[in-house]
Amino acid sequence: MAKKLVKEITSRDEDFAQWYTDVCRKAELMDYSEAKGFIIYRPYGYALWEGIKGYLDDQFKKTGHDNVYMPLVIPESLFLKEAEHVEGFAPETAIVTIGGNEELSERLIIRPTSETLFCNHYAKIIGSYRDLPKKYNQWCSVVRWEKTTRPFLRGSEFLWQEGHTVHKDEAEAREEALDILDVYEKLGKELLAIPFVIGKKTEKEKFAGAVDTYSVEALMHDGKALQSGTTHYLGTGFAKAFNINFQDSDGEVKLPHQTSWGVSTRLIGAVIMVHGDDSGLVLPPYLAPTQVIIIPIQSQKPGVLEACESLENELKDMGIRVKTDNSEKSPGWKFSESEMKGIPIRIEVGPRDLENGQVVIVKRYNGEKLPIDIEIAAESIPSLLQHIHDDMYQRALINVLDNTRTAETYAEFKKIIEQKAGYVQMMWCGDQACEEQIKADTTATSRCMPFDQTPIGKTCPVCGKEAKYLVYYAKAY
Repeated sequence: MAKKLVKEITSRDEDFAQWYTDVCRKAELMDYSEAKGFIIYRPYGYALWEGIKGYLDDQFKKTGHDNVYMPLVIPESLFLKEAEHVEGFAPETAIVTIGGNEELSERLIIRPTSETLFCNHYAKIIGSYRDLPKKYNQWCSVVRWEKTTRPFLRGSEFLWQEGHTVHKDEAEAREEALDILDVYEKLGKELLAIPFVIGKKTEKEKFAGAVDTYSVEALMHDGKALQSGTTHYLGTGFAKAFNINFQDSDGEVKLPHQTSWGVSTRLIGAVIMVHGDDSGLVLPPYLAPTQVIIIPIQSQKPGVLEACESLENELKDMGIRVKTDNSEKSPGWKFSESEMKGIPIRIEVGPRDLENGQVVIVKRYNGEKLPIDIEIAAESIPSLLQHIHDDMYQRALINVLDNTRTAETYAEFKKIIEQKAGYVQMMWCGDQACEEQIKADTTATSRCMPFDQTPIGKTCPVCGKEAKYLVYYAKAY
C-alpha cells in the first residue's frame, strides 16, 4: 500500500503540472467544487492558510494596523470612479444584476479588490491631520473571473489579505509600502522557508491605479516564477477620485497619500512547488499544521502505546504540534501518508527500539533517519525543527542562485529562457515595446527591477538604446 500511494503521484520531471494537481488532491489540500474555477479548501489546506494568516496578522498588529471588513459587493457607480483602476479589473469582474428575483436598479460588482470601498469609507471619516494615518487591513475572499484556473495559484475566487492605508505625505506612504514588503520578505524567511527576489515592478506590470508597485517573487522547481505578494504606493489618484482630503496642521486642505498591499492563498501553491518532491508535500516546520507524527510499530506489544503517549504529551507541553497515529492501518501506510502530507518529523516507536532505550526520528525533507535516546527525544525536537527550516531555506536559496543567469545579448537571453528557465538578469531601456517584444518572442515577462541596480551593460539588448534599468525576467505562473 505504501508504494502505491507514492506511485499515484506523477513525477515532477515527467509532468510538473500534473504532479502539482496530484499533490493538491492526494494530500487532501483541496477539492473541486461544482462551480468551475472555485475550489473547496479542505481542513489540511485551510490550516496552511491559517498558519500564514496567523503570522501576518500578528505582524500587522505589531505595526499598528487594524482589521476591518468591507462589503462583498461594490455599486457599479462607485467602482467606476477611478478610471485606470477600472480598466485594469473590468475584464475579470463578476456582476450581480438580479436580487430577490428583481432586476437591480444598479448593478453590483463582486469585489475583485477593495480600493474603491476603502476610499469611499475614508472620505467619510478623514477630515484632519489628526485622523492620520489610517492603517487598515481585511481578511476576505475576492472574485476574479479567470479563464484558466489552477488550485491556489489562479482561481475565480481566492482568499487573501488586503491592506489599505492613508498617510499625510508621500514619504510616509512610500515608507509604509516598503515596510510591508519587508514583512512579506520575512514571511518567506521565517515561516515559508522561501527566499524571495524583491524589487519594483515595471510600468507595464504594476497594479492598475498605482504610482509604483513592489513585489516578492518566488522561483518554483520547474524554473517558473510566481508573484507571491505585492505592495503599492498609490499616490493621490484615488484621493482625488473619491474626494478624500484633510486639513493639515498649517490650516491648508490637502490630499492624503495612499497604499494598498496583499498576499493570497497563492502562497500555498508556492510552498507546494518550491519544496515538494515526488512523494508529495514537504512542509516547512513552522508552517506545518502537524510538525511531528508519532507512529507506533507493533502497537499491541507492551509499552509501545504508553511510550508514544508519553512522548506526545511531552512534546505538546513544549508547544510542538504533534499527533500519534494509532489507527489500525499498517506502519508502511502511515509512513507514506505522513510523507504525502509533508509532516516535517516522523518518530517511529517499536518494541525493539524501546528495548534499546531509543526511538527513530525521520526527517521528511531529506529522508534522514536518526536513532536517538528516548530520554532526550522530545527535547531534541525544537532545535531539529529549526535546523530543518534553515536547511530548507538554504536549499531553496541555492536553487534561486543556481538558476539566476545574466544575458548581455538578446540572442543569449532567448537561449537561456528556452533551455535553462529560471531568472535572467538583463538591462532594459525602459520602453514598454521591448517588454512586449520579449513576451511575444519567449513568453517571459519582467518580474521586477531589483533594488540593487548595479548595471551589467550600457545598452538594452532588445533595441540597442541606452539602458536605464536592470530587470529580472522569467516565465511565470
